[in-house]
Amino acid sequence: MRRMINRRQFLSLCCAGPLAAAWMRAEAVDIACLRPLPPELAQHELVQAAFDGLDPSQLWDVHAHLVGTGDSGGGAYVDPRTESWRHPVERIRRMVMMAAACVDDAPDGGIDERYMARLDLLIDAFPPGFRMLLFAFDHTVDDDGRERPEQSTFFTPNAYAAAMAQARPQRFGWVASVHPYRPDALARLDAAAAQGALAVKWLPSSMNIDPASARCDAFYARLRALRLPLIIHCGEEVAAPGARQHAFNNPLRVRRPLAAGVRVIVAHAASLGHARDTDRLAHGEDDEAAPRVSSFGLLTRLMEEPQWVGRLYADVSAVFQRNRELDVQRALIVRREWHDRLLHGSDYPLPGIGLVYRLERFVDAGWLRPADAEVLNRIRPHNPLLFEFMLKRTLAVDGVRLGRAVFETRRVFEPIN
Repeated sequence: MRRMINRRQFLSLCCAGPLAAAWMRAEAVDIACLRPLPPELAQHELVQAAFDGLDPSQLWDVHAHLVGTGDSGGGAYVDPRTESWRHPVERIRRMVMMAAACVDDAPDGGIDERYMARLDLLIDAFPPGFRMLLFAFDHTVDDDGRERPEQSTFFTPNAYAAAMAQARPQRFGWVASVHPYRPDALARLDAAAAQGALAVKWLPSSMNIDPASARCDAFYARLRALRLPLIIHCGEEVAAPGARQHAFNNPLRVRRPLAAGVRVIVAHAASLGHARDTDRLAHGEDDEAAPRVSSFGLLTRLMEEPQWVGRLYADVSAVFQRNRELDVQRALIVRREWHDRLLHGSDYPLPGIGLVYRLERFVDAGWLRPADAEVLNRIRPHNPLLFEFMLKRTLAVDGVRLGRAVFETRRVFEPIN
C-alpha cells in the first residue's frame, strides 16, 4: 500500500525541516503495509538462507520502540503537539512513526492495539524462539529531578512495556527506562528489575541525562548489582529532540558507567553525527574547545580500549539506513574482531519507511547482488522487520559478512558476575 500526501499536508511539509524535505522528494510515502508474504517469497531461498546456521532461541532483536497513545489505558502518549498541523514538524514526526507501524492514526482509538497487532503479524515470519525487546521511554527530567512532559517527545511507561511483553513472553521481552535524576530512581529501577526488565534504555540528549555526571554513580552501582545492561543512545539524534542536550550523546561519556562495572550497549553504534573529542582537551579547557570528530570514530576508540572488552557493546540498529556513511557500514562488517560485541536491533518501526533505505548503493559498492536486492525490495512492503534482518544477513564486503554472534544476542542479557 502507498499512502499519498494531500495538498494541505504538502503545504505544511514545506516548512517542516529536513525530515519533511526528504518526504517531499518522493511522489508518495512508501509505507510497508502489505499483508503476509506470498508463498513464493516466504519460501524463497534467500529467506531460508537468512536463518541458516543460527540458533532461533538465541535470536533477539535488542532495539525496538513501543509507541502508544494511551487509548488502551496503558499510560503511553506522544507529544500532544503532534496532533495539530499548527506544529508541522511535530505533526510529521507522529505521522512518520505511526505510518511506519502501519497504524491508522484515527481519533476513534484502538491505536495501541493496532500497533501490537502489526508487530505480532510481522514477528510470525521468524522461527519460534526469536524475541524482540520492547523499549519503555521515560520522561525528560530537569536537573532538579522534576518531570518535564512538555519536553518529552513521547512517553512509554515501564508498566505498559512490561504488560505488553508479559502478554506474549515467547515473542517479547522488555527494556525499562528510568531517569537517574529522579528522587526515586533507585526504587523505580528495583521495581523494573522485579518485573523482569532485561536492560535499561537512555536517550541522553532527549531525556537530559549526562552519562558522565557523578550524580549517576548510585544508579550505575545499582545497575551493576542488578546485573542489568544499559542501552544508551550515542551520536546524533533526530527523531526525539526532547531536551536537545546533544553534547550528552558523546560516546566518550559512557566511560563513566563502564568504569563503574556496567555493561553498556551503545545504540546505533554511534554511527551518525559528530561530537567533541574531549580527550584532546588540556586541563581546565571547556568542552567547546575540543575539535568535533565523527561519533563513530570516538566509539571506535572505546572499542579499542582493552579494559572495556566484555563490557562495551554496540547495537547495529539503523546503521544500514541511507543516512549512514559507507565507510562506517564497511567497518562494522569487515572488523570481525568486533562481531561478538555487535548486536542486532531493528529500530522498529523505522524499517517500515522505504525512504530510509537505498539498496542501490550497496549494489553499486559490490556488497549486494542485484538479484538479492530485488528480492529484498519485494519483501520489504510485506514485512519490513524481516527485510531489515535479511539485509544485515546478506550484505558482504570482500566476502565478509556479519557473524552469527551479531544475531545471537541473548547471551549479552544473561546475568553475569
